[in-house]
Amino acid sequence: MTALLAYIEAWVANDSEHIAGAVAEDCLITECYGPVYRGRARVLQWARAWLAAGGIVHGWEVTDHFIADDREVAQWVFECTWGGSRSSFEGASICRVQDGQVLELREYQTTAPLYEWDGAWR
Repeated sequence: MTALLAYIEAWVANDSEHIAGAVAEDCLITECYGPVYRGRARVLQWARAWLAAGGIVHGWEVTDHFIADDREVAQWVFECTWGGSRSSFEGASICRVQDGQVLELREYQTTAPLYEWDGAWR
């Protein structure tokens, strides 16, 4: 299993220890909605807090994935419950790997429903 896929799988398992174990000690994680987490200890604190606050990852389906040298890129559909509301969105992650762990991760989220363009914008 690759570093990025192990990280995703740990979130799907809702397991803060495995989430932290998937990242390098000096990792940098940048979420699609703004927060930046520096270091494994901060990632563990974030995962524990998010799960304790009622966050649940229901699914994180990887729809495309490739590796080039020390980089991994994935497109995905993410589904979770946060604040009592269940939602899903499409996104992508760009990851740099070191020694089999996530060193840097930046995530992007699709913020509007996708549609086939027919000459007019919605």
